[in-house]
Amino acid sequence: MADFGQRDSSTRFAHSSVLADAACAAQLRQEFSVWLKRYFAVDATKASDVVLAVNEALANAAEFAYTAAAEPGAMHLRADYDCTAACLTVTVTDEGAWRIADSERKRASRGRGIPLMRALADRATIDSTAKGTRVRLEWNHVTAAQNAVN
Repeated sequence: MADFGQRDSSTRFAHSSVLADAACAAQLRQEFSVWLKRYFAVDATKASDVVLAVNEALANAAEFAYTAAAEPGAMHLRADYDCTAACLTVTVTDEGAWRIADSERKRASRGRGIPLMRALADRATIDSTAKGTRVRLEWNHVTAAQNAVN
């Protein structure tokens, strides 16, 4: 279940220390999608764009973060909403090395996730260090749903 933190549940969605694999990424995507549709007045196209961008970040963490490790590590998903700025920020992090192997780079069908995230979000930043990777996606002009207003 999502950890909504100390704030109102409509302003934050968080899952920490989730196993970085495809099945867990799919589950996180589904739960995030439900939260987004419940608490925000976004049309179907924008909701699909947000969920797709978040899914790409989760998929990259699941597929690439721990390729050098014996087993998958953790990934984290957090979404925060700033009602003053009407900005939704989603951050996906891991503690892996998130490096794409040379053999993966050679595949013509690969490598579209990062450009897709950048195209779908108003701002997308990716910071990769020896301690892990952080993908931060931001969308402006996001309105909270009427039933989510305190």
